[in-house]
Amino acid sequence: MLPFVENLMGLNTMTDQVIAMDMLISAKSGMKMCAVAVTESATPEVRAAFQKQLYEAIDTHEKLTDYMMRKGYYHPYNVQEQIRLDQTNAQTALSLP
Repeated sequence: MLPFVENLMGLNTMTDQVIAMDMLISAKSGMKMCAVAVTESATPEVRAAFQKQLYEAIDTHEKLTDYMMRKGYYHPYNVQEQIRLDQTNAQTALSLP
């Protein structure tokens, strides 16, 4: 897309970090929904299908978490660094037009 159009539409702020975090949040939500579906399944066949989806969602979450940690976007084991990063990201978001 042309930079001019990106600026008009506000799309110039979509970074790899923003996209990865959005995907991670979606993966977490998907895992929760799959877990609920497993417990609410009426038949063993449906339960097995949801369990397979749950395992795939867990695998996706793990891959996204590893990617974000390697890139320095996510610090689950360093709370102070994660807070600093979150504050920086919040300030960036507040300064957007």
